[in-house]
Amino acid sequence: MTARYFAAADLGASSGRVILGRLEDGRFTLSETTRFPNGPVDGADGSIHTDAAGLFAHVREGIEKAIEASGGALESVGVDTWGVDYGRLGADGELLESPFHYRDDRTNGVPELVFASLPAEQLYATAGLQVMPFNTIFQLVAGRDDDWSRVSTVLLTPDLMSYWLCGRAVAEMTIASTTGLLDVAARTWSASTCDHLASAYGLPVPRVLPELVEPGTVLGATTDGLFSRPVRVVAVGGHDTASAVASIPAGSADFAFVSSGTWSLVGLELDEPVLTAASREADFTNELGIDGTVRYLKNVMGLWVLSESIRTWKAAGRDVDLVPLLEAAAALPGLACVLDMTDERLLPPGDMPARLREMAAETGQELPDDPAATCRCILDSLALAYRRTIERACRLAGREVSVVHIVGGGCQNTLLCQLTAEATGLPVVAGPSEGTALGNLLVQARACGAIEGDRMALRQVAIASSDLITYTPGVLPFGPEQWAAAERRAYPGRA
Repeated sequence: MTARYFAAADLGASSGRVILGRLEDGRFTLSETTRFPNGPVDGADGSIHTDAAGLFAHVREGIEKAIEASGGALESVGVDTWGVDYGRLGADGELLESPFHYRDDRTNGVPELVFASLPAEQLYATAGLQVMPFNTIFQLVAGRDDDWSRVSTVLLTPDLMSYWLCGRAVAEMTIASTTGLLDVAARTWSASTCDHLASAYGLPVPRVLPELVEPGTVLGATTDGLFSRPVRVVAVGGHDTASAVASIPAGSADFAFVSSGTWSLVGLELDEPVLTAASREADFTNELGIDGTVRYLKNVMGLWVLSESIRTWKAAGRDVDLVPLLEAAAALPGLACVLDMTDERLLPPGDMPARLREMAAETGQELPDDPAATCRCILDSLALAYRRTIERACRLAGREVSVVHIVGGGCQNTLLCQLTAEATGLPVVAGPSEGTALGNLLVQARACGAIEGDRMALRQVAIASSDLITYTPGVLPFGPEQWAAAERRAYPGRA
């Protein structure tokens, strides 16, 4: 079979990459054409933004390299990114300003403001979204006093990149589901929510939202002259978690997933959203996936807490490197200090170890000012959060699972994977590490006719394309009773 080539532009919260995928004999081989840092940039007024134009320049460079590496045979490209952030475009299609970054603090207090006129119960019954202060709906309200007269359309980050590639402005369904503006059951924009934002805050939301498209839609060819030869642009699972879940190498539907990186997205793949009061009170989100699916999940802070701790230590002149740090953490006793990894204090940049010590003191625990102890606390606490989230997701959705799949960069953290198996009491299948890029490529390949079938057919290709490691519980010397006791310490009054 002749090899076929596709390129995935995968922009994560801390780095971006363009991956060339070679599909041959039912399996993908991935190679990186470019990798680049992606972090928030400071505005003149202390605000935090995303350098969208700079990111696109890197994406463009990576795609051109993919065209060259494929011998001119590259068929298509797709873009996935983090959720919620957007750019405002004028009538001429130009970006009016650098997009705000979701870690900017302008949305502090905005959810409470919105819920005063649009009850949380009503919004959840439509959008099914976990309340996070940076959700697009709250970002829009935070910017209600900005000049909207010049805005012709609002594009979420992956859609902005696709627009710059091919000139077609759309909202891909999976990324749109992170906004709070969607009717997730109908997979359409919510007229009632959008009209409320217009009447309550003067936001022209009904006018500026673009056409919705499902993942797998071919948007068109790249703009003439942008590359050495034109390639198709495909709307993939634009939210990186949607692409990651598309790549899960599962042989059946009874799995839970952890998309592990800067963030940990923990949950289930369902056929219908769960919009009950109990689901809202537990703060679960219903984001949309490929083939009409729902990603029923909860955001956990993820390995951002560890990376920001390392940054803090290095800035203070402490010699801390990840590999020896993980080895030292693995040698320490487990569950000595466990904390709530959904606490919003862990969201912004800053002195993460000091925040963790403060949280420990609040729960009657002690966390030494020691990198290895802090690292072990973070990983134990993440595994505990995965256990807690998966148990609650299964109960609320009426599902049972027999395996946990960890995809993304976190699947390479052997201690975290083993701790997750111990905490959940379930086997953990780790891989692929480039799950987001692989899911992106799988959707493209099907859209271009190189793969046929439903999402389980895509997953068969994912299995063939991945090196997987299985972790089983019972290796470490603590069982269900110790994890239950740890949960009571980390979540006092809420366990």
